[in-house]
Amino acid sequence: MKRVIFYTGKGGTGKTVTSCATALACSKLGYRVLLMSTDPAHTLSDAFNMHIGNESTLVKENLYAMQIDPVVEMGKQYQQLLAYFASLFSSRGIDETIAYEIAMLPGMTQIFSMLRLEELSYSNDYDVVILDMMASGEALRYLYLPKLVGSLSRRLFSFAGLFSGMARIIEPIAKMPAPSSDVIKTEIELIGKLERLADILKDRGLTSIRLVANPDLFSIENAKRSLMAANLFGLNVDLAVINKIIPKVDEPYFAGWIRQQEEYVRDAEMNFYPIPIRKARLFESELRGIDMLERYARELFGDYDPADVFFKEDIFTFEYKDDSFSMRFRVPFTEKDDFELERLGDQLTIRVRSTTGNIVNIVPLPSATVGMRLSKARLQGSELIVTFERE
Repeated sequence: MKRVIFYTGKGGTGKTVTSCATALACSKLGYRVLLMSTDPAHTLSDAFNMHIGNESTLVKENLYAMQIDPVVEMGKQYQQLLAYFASLFSSRGIDETIAYEIAMLPGMTQIFSMLRLEELSYSNDYDVVILDMMASGEALRYLYLPKLVGSLSRRLFSFAGLFSGMARIIEPIAKMPAPSSDVIKTEIELIGKLERLADILKDRGLTSIRLVANPDLFSIENAKRSLMAANLFGLNVDLAVINKIIPKVDEPYFAGWIRQQEEYVRDAEMNFYPIPIRKARLFESELRGIDMLERYARELFGDYDPADVFFKEDIFTFEYKDDSFSMRFRVPFTEKDDFELERLGDQLTIRVRSTTGNIVNIVPLPSATVGMRLSKARLQGSELIVTFERE
């Protein structure tokens, strides 16, 4: 496995067809490609006009696809642990059905779907693996969860073997089931897999995230938050895709839409700077079937290799020190008099003065800034450093 590409974006932006188009373009260049979807909407079958299930399905030469069933993956990887944690809650008087629901930790279906990626890392069956992620920037939190779960659980469960025998002795008194040796073994194996998955995700030469948006306020704001979150979690974003751009036509009805989309595209170019942006028009018909998806791929990538890593730098970097928090990010201006800052809730507004008027850049703020005030900002080369301090 030489390359891993994640596509994520707000629902309806076209991330699934973009994933499919990328996979087709890579396969045409001779890469052995696996396209996986963790989206419960089962959209791969719709995009390719063929049934795609939980196992690898040949779509065309060099291209295989898989619609991961999270229930099946959970059963393979998590069943013993799920049953144990459910029994813990049941022992405290909680209805068994509800106990199973509580035991299902947030994001677990996504994490266990992605463990397929960890399995693939041991084989040479595919050169490029492309994942169509669930709709929402929340997916990026799940990408980081393996490192957190692994680090905490390894510490906790390193003591579990020492106390499991004692736990069985006091089980009748405490009226709580003790973990069996199989449960402890399963947990330790799972931790190892999660930590390896986290290493794969944070390898910038191997893995990158690509953001998909439309030229509208909601999807671009979602993509901006996903970019900030990815950098916060140490994940590389190498490309942004803006599609469904209405072509210029001699039709008054669309004139307002076209002007508005042009403004949003300029906004995206400023907010994602200096990440490369690929743009694609709104096609005359639905992007469905191999022929239409290949047309989309040609428009999106042209003569470029879609498997390349297009960008490897962080747009945002963060530093937490004592009672202050600093954000450092790249900006497309270099003169300190060219901008002014204002904090509005969980957003930082940057107004940049230009020859054509003010350009507004809205930067989402991480949760670490809650309870802090905007203290100072300074421009260092092409980077803006903004510091927040505890109130």
